[in-house]
Amino acid sequence: MSDLVDIKLTVNGTSYEGRAEPRKLLVDFLREDLGLTGTHSGCEHGICGVCTVLFNGEAARSCIMMAVQAHGAEITTIEGLAKDGNFHPLQGAFHREHGLQCGFCTPGMLIVALDFLRINPSPTEEEVREAMSAVICRCTGYRNIVRAVVAAAEMMRAKR
Repeated sequence: MSDLVDIKLTVNGTSYEGRAEPRKLLVDFLREDLGLTGTHSGCEHGICGVCTVLFNGEAARSCIMMAVQAHGAEITTIEGLAKDGNFHPLQGAFHREHGLQCGFCTPGMLIVALDFLRINPSPTEEEVREAMSAVICRCTGYRNIVRAVVAAAEMMRAKR
C-alpha cells in the first residue's frame, strides 16, 4: 500500500481535509471519501464527460485527475449548484425542458453547461450543441438538452 497524502481542498464552498493514496482518482475521492456521490464515473478514460466538475472555475474530468492534484483547489460538483433549496437556473431549465432521461450524464451535462455559459453567455443553438457534445448521453438525443441550455442562458442573462 502506498503512503497516504494529506489533501486540503474546498468543495462547493466547504473546506475538507482528507488523506488519499497518490493513485486515487479525484472522482473516487469525492464519492468515497467526501460522500459527494452526485459526480458519476463512466468511462474512466476522460471521454464520456459524466465525471466533469469545476476545478478552480473550469470544467475538468475528475476521472483522469488524481485527488492529490486537487490539493488547494476549489471544486464545484453537482451538489454545489442548488442554493438554499432552490434549483440553479440550469437545473430548472433541464427540468422544464425535459433535458434528461436516465440522469446518469446529467451532473456532467450541467457542469459542462455552466462552464460553457460562463465563457459564452449568449450562445446559438449550434454553439450549445457543440459544447454539450463533450458529454455523452445515450438516452436523449440532445434536443431537449440544447433547449434547456439556451433557456437557462436567457434566464441567467436576465438576472444580471
